Amino acid sequence: MKVLVVGGGGREHALAWKLAQSRKVQAVYVAPGNGGTALDQRLVNLDLTDVTALCRWAQEEKIGLTVVGPEQPLASGIVDEFRAHGLRIFGPTRQAAQLESSKAFSKAFMKRHGIPTAEYETFTEAAPAHAYIDRMGAPIVVKADGLAAGKGVVVAMTLQEAHQAVDFMLLDQGLGVTHNAGGARVVIEQFLGGEEASFIVLCDGRHVLALATSQDHKRLLDGDQGPNTGGMGAYSPAPVVTPEVHARAMREIILPTVRGMEKDGLPYTGFLYAGLMIDAQGKPSTLEFNCRMGDPETQPILMRLKSDLFDVLMAATSGELDQIELEWDRRWALGVVMAAHGYPAQVRQGDVIKGLPLDGSEADCTVFYAATRQYQGQTLTAGGRVLCVTALGESLRQAHQRAYAAVDQICFDGMQYRRDIAHRAMKA
Repeated sequence: MKVLVVGGGGREHALAWKLAQSRKVQAVYVAPGNGGTALDQRLVNLDLTDVTALCRWAQEEKIGLTVVGPEQPLASGIVDEFRAHGLRIFGPTRQAAQLESSKAFSKAFMKRHGIPTAEYETFTEAAPAHAYIDRMGAPIVVKADGLAAGKGVVVAMTLQEAHQAVDFMLLDQGLGVTHNAGGARVVIEQFLGGEEASFIVLCDGRHVLALATSQDHKRLLDGDQGPNTGGMGAYSPAPVVTPEVHARAMREIILPTVRGMEKDGLPYTGFLYAGLMIDAQGKPSTLEFNCRMGDPETQPILMRLKSDLFDVLMAATSGELDQIELEWDRRWALGVVMAAHGYPAQVRQGDVIKGLPLDGSEADCTVFYAATRQYQGQTLTAGGRVLCVTALGESLRQAHQRAYAAVDQICFDGMQYRRDIAHRAMKA
């Protein structure tokens, strides 16, 4: 069967890499793909991003399964379009994808269905937003309502930071935010303390299947310092998600969300990512929902997945997830993101990347490409997060050593990466 993966980041490289391992898959197309998927003999890049054109091409090529990686095509209604033409696709509809595409929708949904999350208010005007910040004090969290590629959140530790974030999101319309109908809006919410974890499940509208737990690192610099990013590295499993926390997250957050969406007439299919904040008592609260797998969490999670991903996704698109049990490599996986000069602000492109393994992988270590392109036989940077070097190990420390040994072989001008991925778990 032919499979299409929509997207061009590290998450999509990992999805395509895993799907290509299935004996049932004849070809894997990646639209538009990147410089790494271009090098993989088992993958074919497709220079298409328009939803209508992709749908027409998938019909002509008799694509048996489409998997959507990033949020933008979901918010644009790619699932609705493909389904309308009888194509099998894994992801939420445009309406259901509002769980991610609109922070205001998501927060109102959680409040309505009793899903634990931070107290909040929504604003379209700067003056009342500033007054609310002054009343609530810092630390406080300011979120752009629309899609912002994982960067539309400012965890303000001071009042000045919070006020600047409001002006930036409402007045300057910065961050590359895609505003929803009605114009710019911000959600301002209570700061929650604790430890974050990524809780990702597959949904088929009724049934839920949890993936391995993971934890990513949002801040740019070591010690969780610097600006928020789309993610600078991740590891799996996440020790903070104990069996008790896992059970609570399923019982109090995931299942009520899936039932709530069904009750609201928006049955949820696709990957569902709950960003959790786990307090000292082990109580999880929902920071946000994403309607996709996380990036860079996907890379270490799929390195550990032993089950055939194609079989899993076929069951998910048939409403039969309750018949699937996932098999996991018991080893740890750790991924380190290598980012371009200037990320996450003004990103420089076109730097030559040297030291990459010839086929992208070595024993127990794989380099997943993200913002890259091929030019005259060289791999160049083409955006913010460039690579995710991911390794397996019998211990977390061994996975850490293997990943960083591979990172040390790779170089490009202006590269940035953290040296302390999984630092909390290794201290525990």
